[in-house]
Parts: sequence; structure tokens; C-alpha cells
Amino acid sequence: MSYEIKNAIIQRDALDESFELIDPNGLFKEKDILIAIDSDTLITIQLLIKSILRNDFKKWNEINELTDGESIANLFVKLGYKREEVAELLKSLE
Repeated sequence: MSYEIKNAIIQRDALDESFELIDPNGLFKEKDILIAIDSDTLITIQLLIKSILRNDFKKWNEINELTDGESIANLFVKLGYKREEVAELLKSLE
């Protein structure tokens, strides 16, 4: 199963604090409204989707509690991923 998260870059101009959409593939040229997500969160979401696709879902059932305001990246710890496994997931995004 494959998946794709369409993304582009929204860059802030330091002088007037306006934003510019950098979308070289034209994925969003017909869109009126876009949502910005910081790059660390986007990468984390991509890794979580990949881990869901590779997981037997047993570990997901073991997550009992999430704290308000907790970083989404903490899910990797709660799912039992080790640093090496997260690095392997990162390499697989290339």
C-alpha cells in the first residue's frame, strides 16, 4: 500500500511578514485555502503513517493516555520505537 502527503513550502518574508507559497509542482495552484504545518510535525505525521502501515496495531491498543499539548513525536516512544527504528523509518521516506 502506498500513500502520499501532498506538501509545499510556505515561506515568511522577514521584511513585511507576508507568506509566499513555494509550490514547484503546482499541486496547490487551484486551491483557495491551505493549512500550514511545521516541517517537524509533517515529517512526524509521515513517519507515523508509515509505522501504521507496517504495524500489527497491537502497540496502538496499548496507548492508554495522551496528555493535552503533548508532542505528536512522543507517540513513537509510547509505541516502543527505538532511536534506530525511527532512523530506519526516516531513511525509508527518501
